[in-house]
Amino acid sequence: MATGYRKPTAVIIGSGFGGLAAAIELGRAGYEYTLLEKGTDVGGVWRENTYPGAGCDIPSPLYSFSFEPNPEWPKRFSMQPDILQYLQRAATKYGVRGRARFGVEVTAAQFDAATGRWRVQTNTGESIEADVLVPAVGQLSRPAMPKIPGLDSFEGNSFHSARWDHSRDLTGDRVAVVGTGASAIQFVPQIQPKVSKLTLFQRSAPFILPRPDRSYTRAHHAAFRRFPVTQLIGRGTVWALAEAMTLGFTTVPALGKVIRQVCLSHLRLTVRDKGLRKKLTPDYAIGCKRVLFSSNYLPSLSKPNVQIVDEGIAEITPRGVKTVDGVEHEVDTIIYGTGFTATEFLAPMKILGLDGRELTEFWKDGARAYLGMTVPGFPNMFLMYGPNTNLSAGSIVYMQECQAAYLRQGMRRLEVSGPGYLDVRAEVEERFDSEIQGRVQGGVWTRCNNSNKNASGRVTANWPGRVTEYRDRTETLDVNDYRYVP
Repeated sequence: MATGYRKPTAVIIGSGFGGLAAAIELGRAGYEYTLLEKGTDVGGVWRENTYPGAGCDIPSPLYSFSFEPNPEWPKRFSMQPDILQYLQRAATKYGVRGRARFGVEVTAAQFDAATGRWRVQTNTGESIEADVLVPAVGQLSRPAMPKIPGLDSFEGNSFHSARWDHSRDLTGDRVAVVGTGASAIQFVPQIQPKVSKLTLFQRSAPFILPRPDRSYTRAHHAAFRRFPVTQLIGRGTVWALAEAMTLGFTTVPALGKVIRQVCLSHLRLTVRDKGLRKKLTPDYAIGCKRVLFSSNYLPSLSKPNVQIVDEGIAEITPRGVKTVDGVEHEVDTIIYGTGFTATEFLAPMKILGLDGRELTEFWKDGARAYLGMTVPGFPNMFLMYGPNTNLSAGSIVYMQECQAAYLRQGMRRLEVSGPGYLDVRAEVEERFDSEIQGRVQGGVWTRCNNSNKNASGRVTANWPGRVTEYRDRTETLDVNDYRYVP
């Protein structure tokens, strides 16, 4: 280590699973960091999404930190309040709260080559400096509103599911739901029994697997506490199933056909009406959009107060939703279950790298990064949940643990080399990007319209392999992949 050189410091932006994974990893390795969070507490999407029925479709033994198992999960598939509480406990246990600043939103960050440090600007007007920048805002932090004419003309109540209006009692309302993604299949069964009519505007039907949920008993909790291996076995089982599903969407089409048949069998068993079943049958390759888990969504759509509309939406009117066939559906409330801006990484922050180059310029054709983490010309920046690290099956939490461990190795490299910066070599990033784009373009993700692609058709969200492959490729930071500039 260079004589008298201090350990490098980091600024982490965001406090969801990714931000906490990075903070805990750096804290355990003895590095100083500051975590900036625009919200009032840790939690990310699990703090923001409070719609009825909000939960995770990955079993909790896997959708949690590997180093922090929770023997007290109330259910196999945990709900939003339990996941948020888990994150809050982890933040407290590992000392993250003492290094976090809440209510602070990052507006810009600029790298200074002369000092080898990042200068971060916030909405409070202050400037914070650190050696390493760790954007951990993820792919699900900004709700996506559909581009429909007349969106602001509606005279009733309207909101996005990620900004649920809890002051509105939907009892007796005529409700329009726009979108049929992961959020909609959770809140639709919750509001269907109380509304007078629910009109679901569906662009494409999702593939849905039954959700094998169960409540954990006192005996389960006791076994998890006394014999941790029991919970580890559950985690390993889910891991193996998720890896098999990934193979079915990528290199083993026969497995994909099996998953498709299970989805269609679930549809046949839960929807008896042939006309309705036809509307709810997906017309695209399985895996092109995320396969969802629910046992109550399809049955709720068979209720007499539900109408499925698959005509395209022409406009929003003061009284409701008008479809392209000219029919105006009058409603009292519109709920947009239209997902997130998954391809607009780091927006609306302004990130400036070497020579003042803007990240948006480098990403003008779509976001890209080596291993989803590092970008040429933006030294000492490590993204969490960056481009091409999303999953079609499995738990993103472990992906973020891999990224946090890689970040820690980058910090260590800066520590032992002395003052300077690490910049991923352009040819290394280009070779990686060429490989990944070749794999995703040849996969299922290009065979339908989905949120994984940007406007030009580039798949910027998904990782085209198994989690095991990503773990192996990020296990060791290869110094030859980087320029070290003292």
